Amino acid sequence: MGLTKESVGLNIYKNMIEKKDEDEIVIAFAGNPNTGKSSLFNNLTGLKQHTGNWPGKTVNIASGKYNYNDDKYIVVDLPGTYSLLSKSAEETIARDFICFSDAKVTVVVADATCLERNLNLVLQITEITNNVILCVNLMDEANRKGINVDIDKLSLLLGIPVVSTSAINNKGIDDLKQVIQDVVRKNTIPKPTKIDYQNELIDYIEKLEIEINMMDLKVNSRWLALRLVDEGDEFLNYINDKLNINILENNKIDDIYKKIKSNYNDKDKVKDIIVSTIIRKAESIAKKSIRYTKYNYNKTDRKIDKIITSKLYGIPIMLLLLGIILWLTIKGANYPSALLSSFFTYIETKLSLLFTLIGSPLWLHDVLILGLFRTLSWVVAVMLPPMAIFFPLFTLLEDLGLLPRIAFNLDHYFKKACAHGKQALTMCMGFGCNAAGVIGCRIIDSPRERLIAIITNNFVPCNGRFPLLITLSTIFIGSGLLGSFASSISILFAIILSVIITLFISKILSKTLLKGIPSTFTLELPPYRKPRIGKILTRSFLDRTLFVLGRAIKIAAPAGIFIWCIANINIGGISILNHCATFLDPFGKFIGMDGYIIMAFVLALPANEILLPILIMSYMAGGSMIELNNLVTLKELLVNNGWTIITAICVMLFSLNHFPCATTLLTIKKETKSLKWTLISFLLPTIVGIILCAVVANVARLFI
Repeated sequence: MGLTKESVGLNIYKNMIEKKDEDEIVIAFAGNPNTGKSSLFNNLTGLKQHTGNWPGKTVNIASGKYNYNDDKYIVVDLPGTYSLLSKSAEETIARDFICFSDAKVTVVVADATCLERNLNLVLQITEITNNVILCVNLMDEANRKGINVDIDKLSLLLGIPVVSTSAINNKGIDDLKQVIQDVVRKNTIPKPTKIDYQNELIDYIEKLEIEINMMDLKVNSRWLALRLVDEGDEFLNYINDKLNINILENNKIDDIYKKIKSNYNDKDKVKDIIVSTIIRKAESIAKKSIRYTKYNYNKTDRKIDKIITSKLYGIPIMLLLLGIILWLTIKGANYPSALLSSFFTYIETKLSLLFTLIGSPLWLHDVLILGLFRTLSWVVAVMLPPMAIFFPLFTLLEDLGLLPRIAFNLDHYFKKACAHGKQALTMCMGFGCNAAGVIGCRIIDSPRERLIAIITNNFVPCNGRFPLLITLSTIFIGSGLLGSFASSISILFAIILSVIITLFISKILSKTLLKGIPSTFTLELPPYRKPRIGKILTRSFLDRTLFVLGRAIKIAAPAGIFIWCIANINIGGISILNHCATFLDPFGKFIGMDGYIIMAFVLALPANEILLPILIMSYMAGGSMIELNNLVTLKELLVNNGWTIITAICVMLFSLNHFPCATTLLTIKKETKSLKWTLISFLLPTIVGIILCAVVANVARLFI
């Protein structure tokens, strides 16, 4: 029985990739994490990119297009993986795509500074397909560290074309394109070196290979034979699912398979033989093709790591860096925020004049100017300056290689909480966006630990909550002698508290609803790299600042109109908003806030960014936003409505601990495929927030 389009998943592949022309040639990009694979992918494809999802899996697949010498190519950027022998989502997808898609060439991107380890994946892929090209990237770093890679010797030992590149400097890209075309057009025919396993094992593999080859399965027969020896019944089910065939129907294959099971009943032993053979082969090739002129090339990195990742200094340094970023954000955002506010006030005056000149009805002017325009003005004036400072600085930490080290420092604490160490990474992603943090939980293989990470991700403040935290800390806590320093310390304390609560709730979940033992994982610490200022500014501004601001504006615009309506439509002489706020006021007072604040949190469900604009509109007697010239005016408004420093602290606490925004809730529902866990993710932080605020408010009343 041969393959069909349905059996090999070509229909699935076509749904995932935008292939509009049958002449387009598919190229797969594989490689370890942190090899510069995505940078190389971006250099090749530019802005002609598309991100899809592998059906049935929660892992994103990026694809892009480029043209070269009249040929059209689609490049598929597969998830970064260290191996194809285990069963994580990333490794399964990479293996499936290389095996069953119609990719003409697989380019394996390797890091020149640690090539030996990368060769393990190269050797595994050459067992699946012959059409493999090795791209040795980061050659600039290797040269700087005194690592000389003999590209020709490496190509000879592997039996495949090898190209050296430096994606960050755009070097070697044209050479890579040419080699890809040569392999596609069969001008160059790769002949990968075979790996010799133990004598008895290789006999079984070769016998199976002969029989499988006669079945014309269109998949590398040696690889099928090797995996059958390695994985046994589990692989038979996998092949049956992918190829819609039971290869044991072949009597000779069935007899060989029975002998293997009889002689190698310990599957771990077989796997150890295969893995150790691949590692030894990689070591041998690396030894013959790499020469080191600086044996202490990573001495500086290790010296820095001894301090950054030490038990004594690691956490304090991490807090100091975060504190400096927050201080710079708070200190630097005030002036541009005031400028923007003045600019929008000027624009509003001109727009109001225009409405008067054209004889517009008063209600239309109020809805569009006092409702819509003022809401958008506030969102931009208050959110844009801090984000434009915070995100580039945060991205700088990523680019320098410090974020993985922060995760490393926190790993011990997450293990203590019976959670997965990778949760430290997903938590850090949550500081940017909780929805992104939830999606990032896909890197955790254990379903139990993945759920813990998803449920607790909202306990850390996302970028939509930082403007509120920064604003309140500035006008209530930073108004004294210490100023911005006190504001920075208060936000830093709030972040530390959010991490502590995340660990505490993770511990409770692991002992109650999600019992289990934490699994182990390997976290690679990438080398320290020179920051790319241009890319940092571009990525942080386009991918983060404008993305968040754009989402806030999209939601704030209709929200501004809606809130103006409920603030101005009266029932019994009282607005709908006032009716709701009055009903919620006793509960609000109990937890240190008021009914208007509770209403603002409820109405800000679409996006945390619009909470403060809603609150300001609610406090205005006319149901419209105040004309904000500076933060002093905002403080006057809040104080006149009964705010104290305790109110501000409770609002900040509840901002840290309340239900996720609508986008995050939808993401949780999609990731967990469960209404139950989505509801728990909604209720758990809200209950924690209510308890914290109630305790703070009522204890404060005893002493104030």
